[in-house]
Amino acid sequence: MKLKRMWLSSLLLIAFSLLHCNKSGERDDQTNTAAEPSPKMLTEQEKAEGWKLLFDGQTTAGWRGAHRSTFPDSGWIIETGALVVLPSGGGESRHGGDIVTIDEYSSFDLQVEFKLSEGANSGIKYFVTEKEKPNGSAIGLEYQILDDDRHPDAKLGNHEGSRTVASLYDLIKAENKTVKPIGEWNEARIVSKGQHVEHWLNGAKVLEYERGSDDFRKLVAESKYKVWENFGEAPQGHILLQDHGNRVAFRNIKIRILE
Repeated sequence: MKLKRMWLSSLLLIAFSLLHCNKSGERDDQTNTAAEPSPKMLTEQEKAEGWKLLFDGQTTAGWRGAHRSTFPDSGWIIETGALVVLPSGGGESRHGGDIVTIDEYSSFDLQVEFKLSEGANSGIKYFVTEKEKPNGSAIGLEYQILDDDRHPDAKLGNHEGSRTVASLYDLIKAENKTVKPIGEWNEARIVSKGQHVEHWLNGAKVLEYERGSDDFRKLVAESKYKVWENFGEAPQGHILLQDHGNRVAFRNIKIRILE
């Protein structure tokens, strides 16, 4: 009888331990999910506000290569819900090449999470028309993505600081910005309404300007873009993710059309 009681007690102890471990595991899973939300889902509130995913986290639907009719065969991969441009020696659009949205946009609120590798260079371009035929990356207004501490481009440019992260590349320096460390996700935001454009980084506005204004045209005339007629003034254009030969990941790419 005594042995039977001991045997039952042991069974109960094992059952309790298994149940406790299972519950702990469930809590851990829930915690991890909360810390790393699905990169391909919109909340009900975002849907109600008119947000649309430009990348579903699983396919390249809605994208193609710049100056191409299809998505690049190499140079880009989908990895854990992110679009990743692979390293190829730092060259500009020499491997997979830039990718652009199939659709064109004019007034919009665009949000993109990006994660840099050490020393990386890339960019998010907008109002890309593909009418120009450059040797490297497709032409457009560019939200610069850069490891400012390790990439030499941060110290270059026709306007001081205009090639640092979140800047309007070669035109306007991003100010009062907070950048998360290499290997962590940063959030880029570009708001274009009419001719007014804003760059945001991690929830803070870092610059604004008016496309086509006298000040804007003066900056263009002093930049590398002076060779392109009416640079940055197209009424609408594609969104572009740049292949600059360094590993950079993009996810949670979403857009809302502004009236």
